[in-house]
Amino acid sequence: MNSVFKPKLFTLLRAGVSSKQISSDVLAGIVVGIVALPLAIAFAVASGVSPDKGLITAVVAGFLISFFGGSRVQIGGPTGAFIIIVYGIVEHYGINGLIISTIMAGILLVLFGLLKLGTLLKFIPHPLIVGFTSGIALVIFSTQIKDALGLTISELPSDFIGKWNVYFNQLSTINLTAFFVTAVTIFITLFTGKITKKVPGSFVAIILVTVVVQLFHLPVATIETYFGEISNSFQFCIPTVKLSELQNYLEPALTIALLGGIESLLSAVVADGMISGKHRSNTELIAQGIANIVTPFFGGIPATGAIARTATNIKNGGRTPIAGITHAITLLLIMLFLGKWAKLIPMSCLAGILIIVAYNMSEWRSFVAILKGSVFDIIVLVTTFLLTVLVDLTVAIEIGVVLSAVLFMKRMSDISEKRINNVVDTDVIEDYSLLPKGVSVYEISGPMFFASARRYSEVILEIGQSCSILILRMRHVSFIDETGMQNLQSSLRILQDRGVRIILSGVNKELQSNLEKRIKAKILSKTEIEDSFENALKRATPTKKS
Repeated sequence: MNSVFKPKLFTLLRAGVSSKQISSDVLAGIVVGIVALPLAIAFAVASGVSPDKGLITAVVAGFLISFFGGSRVQIGGPTGAFIIIVYGIVEHYGINGLIISTIMAGILLVLFGLLKLGTLLKFIPHPLIVGFTSGIALVIFSTQIKDALGLTISELPSDFIGKWNVYFNQLSTINLTAFFVTAVTIFITLFTGKITKKVPGSFVAIILVTVVVQLFHLPVATIETYFGEISNSFQFCIPTVKLSELQNYLEPALTIALLGGIESLLSAVVADGMISGKHRSNTELIAQGIANIVTPFFGGIPATGAIARTATNIKNGGRTPIAGITHAITLLLIMLFLGKWAKLIPMSCLAGILIIVAYNMSEWRSFVAILKGSVFDIIVLVTTFLLTVLVDLTVAIEIGVVLSAVLFMKRMSDISEKRINNVVDTDVIEDYSLLPKGVSVYEISGPMFFASARRYSEVILEIGQSCSILILRMRHVSFIDETGMQNLQSSLRILQDRGVRIILSGVNKELQSNLEKRIKAKILSKTEIEDSFENALKRATPTKKS
């Protein structure tokens, strides 16, 4: 456990942190806390839960992720990526189901860390990540149209196409004041970002717009319109759990765990590049798991590492987990003493902030770049994107991973095919013109696995038909899987039955051991094995009588 779970905070405190760095971390944490305030509220509202649940998540999960995490600068809390997941779970299973799913996801994340799967999650293909991230961004944007335009829609369909059908049918009910508030929010957020990086544009926008709306009594819906008073207290809640229903929550829990793990590790990798550091991926997963196990008991929603807030932390001087802890404390104080005023925030203002979040999440530049690349990457990208938008994120990730694996196997098979054909057609290995009569040589140039095994076997049999001695060079064979072993065994048996003498050359010790374990003794006993091609050639060359 100790070798896997090593929180950065404890390591840094043992090594010693200067008072100057602590001051920088505290100031960075306060700034990040202010940045996180409107985002935590907006993400919660967009997810279909009350605003206080977003704040609770940012406080509790933000503290735990920094306290136990494997990154020096990671900031945790609710993120845009979880909006459609949380919304879907609440819609199907209610708040109780969300709590259970999040706790189960936390347990899975802890298990991922203990099993040292942190490095494996980094190998999720980039086109798949861009595909579902861009899809999430489009879905988030589509969910904000109602509030951005102030449309009077009593019930909104959950599916993407259904939403837009309703939007177009209800355009006549547009509230121009709400639209104006949304536009002004976007303008202030972007304009502030160009003037200064110290003060978050979303925070400035939310303060100014809320004040103007209240002063002039503008006719727009506010958080209070939908959620009433915002609680500024923590309540410990235990979900109602029926063992017979736990299986229903496994799929959403796995989705939360996978997405949370991927996003947190991506954020940590980005942060490493910004500070020239190195995070501990398995420790980070365990910390994310702990946060997602504990937070739901206080009414929170799923949490993970937030790339934008982590970057803000770094740019403001944060270099230790003290900044993340300070960010959580800052949000706690705001929630306790100023939280009651959050109910006055216009929904169209939150919509404007989320539209900017969706744009930043869209990764459209990466999307376009991938479309100019390999056809395999394009297939994964477009499939994952369309499934995320039109079907479900869970399905998108599942099919995306499977499709990536299948296309990878197809690509490896094509490469093997080219190698095989090159060796057969051009004799690229060496000049074999001086080989004794009846002796042929063929080289297996790479791993003999299921994607290439059948083709290799066909070529071996084809060459073996026209010779009495066949030398199979295996110096570049790093491994042979079960399919390859069965195909090789079948080829050896057929050729031996025809009287062809088989010599394997360049077989390393590990491969020879596997051959002895997995090929029938009767067949292997008739197969000669040499450690080098020179020795195999000597064995194949008849000695001249003096």
